[in-house]
Order: sequence, then structure tokens, then C-alpha cells
Amino acid sequence: MAHSLQAKKRIRQTERRTEVNRRRRGDIRASIRSIEEAIASGDQDAANKALRAAQPTLMAGVNKRVIEKNTMSRKLSRLSKRIKGMAA
Repeated sequence: MAHSLQAKKRIRQTERRTEVNRRRRGDIRASIRSIEEAIASGDQDAANKALRAAQPTLMAGVNKRVIEKNTMSRKLSRLSKRIKGMAA
């Protein structure tokens, strides 16, 4: 158990930041889920709109270091590839 004031403060900060990061990670998952649902529906236009609407949320997660940049780039690349493949 932490005894110093500084250690107690760090514990409080960690708890707050953990909660914020959980919320951000949930937003990222929800955005990806909305894109996946649009792809599953077969509507390419709706999937493109969902991808464009979700990109700021996804990149905010990268900027806030909730998820790695390369991981998000890979996910976005694969999603956009699937959307482009819907035309064929």
C-alpha cells in the first residue's frame, strides 16, 4: 500500500486516466463496429460514410496513445480495402 502523498496521488491519477482510456477504447470499438455493420449490409456508400465519420475518433485514440498508430493504420487500411472490394 502506498504511504507517501505522492504515491497516493499517482494512484488517483492512474485510476482517472484508466477510466478515460476505457471510454476512448470503447468509442473506438463502437466506431469500428459501425463500419463493420455498414460493410455487412452491403451498402458501399453507407460504409464509406461510416468510415469517414469514424476516422476522427479512431485517430484521436492514436493521438491520446490509447492504441498504437500502426495498429490503427492497419485496421483502417483493411476496412477501406474491404469497402473498395464491395464494388466488384
